[in-house]
Amino acid sequence: MAIVSFVGAGPGETDLITLKGYKLLAAADVVIYAGSLINKDLLNYCKADAEKYDSAKMTLDDIVDRMEEAVKEGKSVVRLQTGDFSIYGSIREQIEEMKKRDIEYQCVPGVSSFLGAASSMGVEYTVPEVAQSVIITRMAGRTPVPEKESLKSLAQHQTSMVIFLSVQGIKKVVSQLEEGGYPEDTPAAVIYKATWPDEKVVRGTLSDIAEKVHDADIRRTALIMVGKFLGDEYNYSHLYDASFSTMFRKKSK
Repeated sequence: MAIVSFVGAGPGETDLITLKGYKLLAAADVVIYAGSLINKDLLNYCKADAEKYDSAKMTLDDIVDRMEEAVKEGKSVVRLQTGDFSIYGSIREQIEEMKKRDIEYQCVPGVSSFLGAASSMGVEYTVPEVAQSVIITRMAGRTPVPEKESLKSLAQHQTSMVIFLSVQGIKKVVSQLEEGGYPEDTPAAVIYKATWPDEKVVRGTLSDIAEKVHDADIRRTALIMVGKFLGDEYNYSHLYDASFSTMFRKKSK
């Protein structure tokens, strides 16, 4: 029976799609892709006669109608979404429509851009004794944010933070983070199109990151990363410490 497969495309680099996602994409009869967000080179994995639709030009009804038509025709469908669709992927509304129309579906996770960004920069969000939590959020814009989740409110924790969909308002982001409690010397970075061939990384602190981002002409498709995990302070974990016992290894004498 034909089904709809929601597939996370990965952060950008074409070979960062999962093996399962690649196999589904290569076999799909119909592919509906997020054209304004994904690396379109991923479509080279599709078979020659696959039908391709750019969802940037479609409404929710357009997308779901095409899925329903294809499934009824016995065609396999891949809904190719950016990064991992569980973060700012607008998947909930699509899944609800699948349920309403009794369309069978499956979800295949991808690699989120916030993970691709950390890998590109060689950083760890959870540095022992420095930061052990990660906040993933966005600045309020055309899509509102609950008041308790405002940048100013979340900044009180001063933990590792990754801010999506907000680089166009970097000055306002910095202002809210500082108002919330982050010192102006807190390390910060902005990464444009993480893992793509034209990736660009800007490093600084809250005191100068906005100016550096402006100078680099980064206005969209970028993540803002904030926190001490980006700084020089670090501690080794106990996991591989010779003086620390685990259930797999006795400590050295």
